[in-house]
Amino acid sequence: MAKEQIVVGLEIGTSKVAAVVGDVRPDQPIHILGVGLTPSRGVRKGELVDLETAARCVRDALADAETASDVDIRSVYLGVAGAHIRSFQSRGSVLIPEDQGEVYFAHIQQVQESARNVQLPQDHCFLHSILQHYYVDGQDEVLNPVGLQGSRLEADFQIVHGSSKRIGNSINCVRGLGVEVTQPVFNAVAAAQVVLNADQKNAGAVMIDMGGGTTDFIAYDHGAVTICGSLAVGGDHITNDISLGLRLPMARAEWLKVQEGGVLLTGEPAAGRVVLKPEAGFAGCVVERKLLNTIIACRVREMLELVKRELDAAKALRYLGGGVLLTGGCSLLEGIDELAGEVFGVPVRLTHAHAMSGPASAYENPQLSAAIGLIKYAQAMQPEVSKKSIGRLFGRLWSR
Repeated sequence: MAKEQIVVGLEIGTSKVAAVVGDVRPDQPIHILGVGLTPSRGVRKGELVDLETAARCVRDALADAETASDVDIRSVYLGVAGAHIRSFQSRGSVLIPEDQGEVYFAHIQQVQESARNVQLPQDHCFLHSILQHYYVDGQDEVLNPVGLQGSRLEADFQIVHGSSKRIGNSINCVRGLGVEVTQPVFNAVAAAQVVLNADQKNAGAVMIDMGGGTTDFIAYDHGAVTICGSLAVGGDHITNDISLGLRLPMARAEWLKVQEGGVLLTGEPAAGRVVLKPEAGFAGCVVERKLLNTIIACRVREMLELVKRELDAAKALRYLGGGVLLTGGCSLLEGIDELAGEVFGVPVRLTHAHAMSGPASAYENPQLSAAIGLIKYAQAMQPEVSKKSIGRLFGRLWSR
């Protein structure tokens, strides 16, 4: 029997902090052992703005996850997001000495280092170097070049990078609680591990994770990542629009969005009224459902069009046999798949983590896609990441 390994995925989001504990075994489905989910404070647009307050929320989420799983959490894979996270393609190239004449594993490592030998924006560090394609003497569609004869090895990588200080703030928040960070991972990269399958990635697909403070996205073509990024707009902006448009307290606006909101402007979903009963400090009111949905739909359309603009610029929408998949808290809005279909002009589906075992309420919750995806990412990367890798990774890269 394969030996179990406990992995924890931690996402410090704008609206929630999610900690998911999973039992990871090679080539087996992940088994969810427990979840800690608490409201988030001290985070705006995916970035920490109050370290002490955010740390208390993280501590509570980790404590709840420990109780639910009966596991002592000592390290986590940390999900990060924010508009500072961007990606671009870079090609590495390595000459193979004549006395070797074929590709060795050392050349694989060298070509990746060559691709990473690029200038990043000031104060940015590498998060991921995601392989796209290998080429041996110009031959493309090479899946594994090791052992092939040739004189030049090239490879395209999607380089994902972000602000070292902002990522460092999240790492320090966790470390301050006595918990080590094994590796920071971009949330979209993590979520894609559990909401997209190989067929969808090969056919071409876009995953959009719509959270409270950010909208993260990642696109695939022929199984390779073509672009990913994070936009500083999310569900909190919808709540703010409702609050301003209907002159309601933020708490009431959030309740309306979650319990009664949608983006459909015709038919039964847009008919009728919502009655808000009076309470202490609130006189109560009646809200026309169509007006509520109109406010929500305007903001959601803008969010989706911003993502489409990024994807269009990278020519990532040309081949989408797998369509567009929505996850995250905002994907729960009624009719959002129809609205997204209008924006992108391709089939759109709602999704959540798949191929899991454990409480269905956990892996079927689209709000937990990124946190669960962190565990799947760890399962895929475990042979390459040791406990001391965070020091090697960021000790070398903070200054680049």
